[in-house]
Amino acid sequence: MPYDPTAPTIATVFGGTGFIGRYIVQRLARRGWRVRVPCRDPDKALFLKPFGVPGQIAPHFANVRDDAGVAAAVDGAEIVVNLVGVLYERGRNTFQAVQHHGAGRIAAAAAAGGTKHLVHISAIGADPESPSAYARAKAAGEHAVWQASPEATVLRPSIVFGPEDAFFNRFAAMARLSPFLPLIGGGHTRFQPVYVADVADAVMSAIDMPEAKGGTYELGGPTVYTFAELMRLTLRESGRSRALLSVPWGVARLQARFLGLLPKPPLTTDQVTLLQRDNIVSEGAQTLADLGIPATAVEAILPTYLSQYRPGGRFARRDLVA
Repeated sequence: MPYDPTAPTIATVFGGTGFIGRYIVQRLARRGWRVRVPCRDPDKALFLKPFGVPGQIAPHFANVRDDAGVAAAVDGAEIVVNLVGVLYERGRNTFQAVQHHGAGRIAAAAAAGGTKHLVHISAIGADPESPSAYARAKAAGEHAVWQASPEATVLRPSIVFGPEDAFFNRFAAMARLSPFLPLIGGGHTRFQPVYVADVADAVMSAIDMPEAKGGTYELGGPTVYTFAELMRLTLRESGRSRALLSVPWGVARLQARFLGLLPKPPLTTDQVTLLQRDNIVSEGAQTLADLGIPATAVEAILPTYLSQYRPGGRFARRDLVA
């Protein structure tokens, strides 16, 4: 639909400045929605404005820990998408505060405001009995969302990959300097990476499909890989030859205790705990296919952005290995 600045077609995207969020904001803007992007620092959302016409994408100050701010952010919105989460805890931004209570607060405000579609992004592995605090908080967030808004759609992606990801890019960058890449626990944990564009399309399908209301979908790519296989794939596409060093769970946990003290820790003890469980689509779960989306293979996308890490740069010969 063409953009109409006077039309009351508002979509609010919490976490719209993040890796996945920017793709969702772009898709909503293309459909003509007025997109409101709540965040603690609206200046950080200014880069989203070119995704729409002038005035279509509006950064909005809000904190998911604040009732009044969340209510104002969803006021008049027909669509609310929540992607807010934290990978590690700092200060008041705990797993429970953000992924549990924050999710519930957004859902309650959306329900009170008459939102037609609420899509909540959780994660594969969300489990109230998980030894991981992150996974328990994700499960508690899902429960809080359904209590406030039973028709909400919950999407649980595996590792999400794409040009701005923090997984393949991190290890490809590490391989530039390090003589080895670490395999925590031997690298046997299994993952099912899902393309960021497929996750964004899943959100749009959840909005479009009446049967998606109240449903839970686990989003994974077409192939299951071990962590070791993903490291080999990263090295291949970045043109690097590096040893793969097995790191026992106990050693990884000890390292994480120290790394977790850094302002932006590359590894925490909770993440080590999380890595001890496979991160793949459950048997019998509803998936991307149920949302009408064909899953994109990792091999089709990785070369488009890991090529920047090749010796000699993006346009260097692929047979040159460092």
